Amino acid sequence: MTRRRTSGKALDAGLLTLRLAVGATLFAHGAQKLTGWFGGPGLEQTAAGMQQMGFRPAKLSAVTAGVSEAAGGLIALGAGTRVASAAGAAAMLAASDVHRPNGFFAQNGGLELPAVLGVASAALTLTGPGRYSIDEAIGHRYDHERYGVAALAAALVTAAAVLRRRRAATQAAGDTAQA
Repeated sequence: MTRRRTSGKALDAGLLTLRLAVGATLFAHGAQKLTGWFGGPGLEQTAAGMQQMGFRPAKLSAVTAGVSEAAGGLIALGAGTRVASAAGAAAMLAASDVHRPNGFFAQNGGLELPAVLGVASAALTLTGPGRYSIDEAIGHRYDHERYGVAALAAALVTAAAVLRRRRAATQAAGDTAQA
């Protein structure tokens, strides 16, 4: 039995395609939050929304989410791919948690889109950018599996801590509202 293997060029083209789709989508969402581009709310309204969702401090949370997503532009270019992708994965973990009560599907406000973007970002953190990238062109010395694993672990631990704080804040707000 012969084993088929994806050629290096096809694999690199696949990573480029994935980076462009995930990176552009994350960038657009981050730009909406930070600047109001693409019909987004901008920083002040994003901060108000973060406050309502239980993220404290709200403005710092809005900036962090926006920057983590806007780093998708780096993912698309293949520049600092492992760190930028880890930031995107962490942001999408938080977004998935916000959308989780609405179920899975996006048409119901569910976590479908952030979950898929988060998993794709995590995969790019682990695989790296591939040959068709700025990282490859400049011989990026941090484009190594161990840096990807470390960046992803740090990003997910940080996101989990933020979500614990959010849950505590929303629970405290619920307890105050019931009193």
